[in-house]
Amino acid sequence: MIFKAIELTRVLILLISFLFITQNVLSQEDELNDYKKVEQLLKASEDKDNEYSPIEQLTFAERAKRISLELGQDSLYNQSLRFIALSNYNLKNYHAFKKTTKDFLRYSKKIGDSAAFARANMYLGQYFFDYAQSDSAYYYLYNAEKTYRGMDSLENLVMVLIKIAIIQTNEKDYIGSEVTTIEAIEFAKTLETEKRNEFLTLLYNNLGIIYNELGDYNESVRYHETALNARKQVKDSTLHELEYSYNNMAVAFKNDQNYDKALENFNRILENNSVRKKNPSFYALVLDNYAHTKFLLNQTEELPGLYYEALKICDSVNDTYKPIEINMHLSEYYQSIKNLDSAKHFAYKAKELSEKYHNDDYLKALLNLSQVEEDSLSVKYYQEYIHLNDSLVKNEREIRNKFARIRFETKEIEERNVRITRERFLLLLLSIGLLLTAILIYGFISQRARNKELKLKQVQQEANEEIYNLMLSQQDKIDEGRAKEKKRISEELHDGILGRLFGTRLSLDSLNLSKDEDAAKNRSAYIEELKEIEQEIRKISHDLSSDFVQGSGYFDIVKTLVENQTQAYQLTFELLKKGEIDWESVSNKTKINLYRIVQESLQNIYKHAN
Repeated sequence: MIFKAIELTRVLILLISFLFITQNVLSQEDELNDYKKVEQLLKASEDKDNEYSPIEQLTFAERAKRISLELGQDSLYNQSLRFIALSNYNLKNYHAFKKTTKDFLRYSKKIGDSAAFARANMYLGQYFFDYAQSDSAYYYLYNAEKTYRGMDSLENLVMVLIKIAIIQTNEKDYIGSEVTTIEAIEFAKTLETEKRNEFLTLLYNNLGIIYNELGDYNESVRYHETALNARKQVKDSTLHELEYSYNNMAVAFKNDQNYDKALENFNRILENNSVRKKNPSFYALVLDNYAHTKFLLNQTEELPGLYYEALKICDSVNDTYKPIEINMHLSEYYQSIKNLDSAKHFAYKAKELSEKYHNDDYLKALLNLSQVEEDSLSVKYYQEYIHLNDSLVKNEREIRNKFARIRFETKEIEERNVRITRERFLLLLLSIGLLLTAILIYGFISQRARNKELKLKQVQQEANEEIYNLMLSQQDKIDEGRAKEKKRISEELHDGILGRLFGTRLSLDSLNLSKDEDAAKNRSAYIEELKEIEQEIRKISHDLSSDFVQGSGYFDIVKTLVENQTQAYQLTFELLKKGEIDWESVSNKTKINLYRIVQESLQNIYKHAN
């Protein structure tokens, strides 16, 4: 029965172990499957082939976020946040995009993912750029730039620098934009990817715009031509993308009063029928520029029809921005032919459309009205123009200062962080130094104490040896005394008693030969003498077994110590001895310790007890 119970227990243990191992394997498989599921969901949410709708992509990303959070996979969770943000952007849920991107930014910083941190800053920079909040856009893009500079990610760095340069151009920080653009061009030239020529196109185009605004039209044209050449080398370049460069170059020719070249480039765009279908707003812009160039050349046969056609195209696509300049050009045209009512009508229309933007176009509309109106109204609009111009100039200066402040503050924060890191490092070194010093001091003190202890032990050992030697010396003296005493007794027995015995024996021998009365008396006298000799022998025997012999050894050494010390300290003493102790069997160490106890006790009696 006992054997069966043991066997059953073994089977149960094996079964439980098997179930536990199986459960572990299943748990690991489930975790691996969940991990693969997250990767598949993220891949689906990143689908660029339109296999899944934006809503489905967002759903996949949300599921990936939930599963990765349960798994505790920080990197997958952070990727999920990124794809949720992108899906919201594609769905034009810009508020959700902004919120998720900020979560993405915070989590990237938390887990120390530099690439994700830079990407999140770039997303937020683009968001604020789209909403014309240039200072916030610049702040996040500059953070992305600083991060990418510390990484091996040149392509992303160039992309961010392009966005920063465009913001600077839009805010009329032309010098700052020029510096940023030239630096980005140097980086872009070193790229070996397909993005190289795309980036160079945007950068050279931005330089063309900068020099156009600065009035250096020859340089502007040169850079626009360079941008066109770079665009033509892009693998998937389309004519539509080239047309923007042609328009910018035509505007530079127009501003340089090279109207024929301007018309040539405008015509190149307008002759492409697909432009009007694919990008009607851009077509309206080009048409307006073309009409205004004709006006400046005094070729007014097609005017104002071209302007009206441009306005009609803008109305068809609900474009309310480009009609501002078209209306001002119409006002300028009607003013030139002395049709002041129409000139005022279009001037006011331009002012009305530009009021919600309150930018350079509104400033131009006010100036145009001051020229169209008369007397007090003209003065009023001109004063408004001056006031707004001062305000815009001040605002532009503040924006440029804010850009500089963002760079300065960021640099200051970085320097402070470096300083804090250096201070912490120095504090760590100081702490380590103090700790090592404390250890060394402790070691020195401990070693010194050990040395002192060893020295004391050595002194004690020497004292013990001295005492032991003293005891041996005392013992030698006692042994020497004994030897002398034995020699004295031996001489006394040999010279005294043995001589007397020999003489008495001879006398008795001679008396034994005579038998007279005198002989008997003499024999009796010699017998008495023998009795005296017996007594003398007994006395010598008693001396040999006296206290001197019996008390010799360790006791005598202690006795000598007590006698010497009490005599020096002028003390009286009584020394008792019991004969039960076999001092020969007691170790020398014990004898020495007892000797020192007696010695110390005598000193304490003298010092303290008297």
